[in-house]
Amino acid sequence: MLTDFENLPEDSRIWIYQSNRKLTDVEVDFISKEMKAFLTQWTAHGADLEAGFEIKYHRFIVIGLNQANASASGCSIDTSVRFIQHLEKAIGVDLLDKMNVTFYNGDFIAHKSLADFRKMAKNNSVSKNTVVFNNLVNTKAEYLEHWEVPAKDSWHSRFLA
Repeated sequence: MLTDFENLPEDSRIWIYQSNRKLTDVEVDFISKEMKAFLTQWTAHGADLEAGFEIKYHRFIVIGLNQANASASGCSIDTSVRFIQHLEKAIGVDLLDKMNVTFYNGDFIAHKSLADFRKMAKNNSVSKNTVVFNNLVNTKAEYLEHWEVPAKDSWHSRFLA
């Protein structure tokens, strides 16, 4: 059951998929239509899942699930991953590679491999104050408060001197 992302409770479960490049307006419109269709019929063991989404900065697909009524099961999570794979193929982007880092580089959002981010940290091209996107947040509250954080406050800190 599709709901507005803003209306999801703070303890809703969150999944974040980052694109390896900035999405075009046409791609964002396509993803929005596909997401609405998918979330409208998304279920777990026959129970409707109350879910919403947003697309941030033309780079991130954020899915939120209110688990008060029904929780995602292994099968429903697998279904959502297959859906994301469908989006990847349809628009030619990578959304599932967790070995990439996205961060602010000035006013721009940069996307680098983890290896390149490590090199940048070693060369002091990124610092403990570089704002990174912590896609490991689990709830809507964490997403709203701890998604865009200085690297020193995220798992990224292990790469900084």
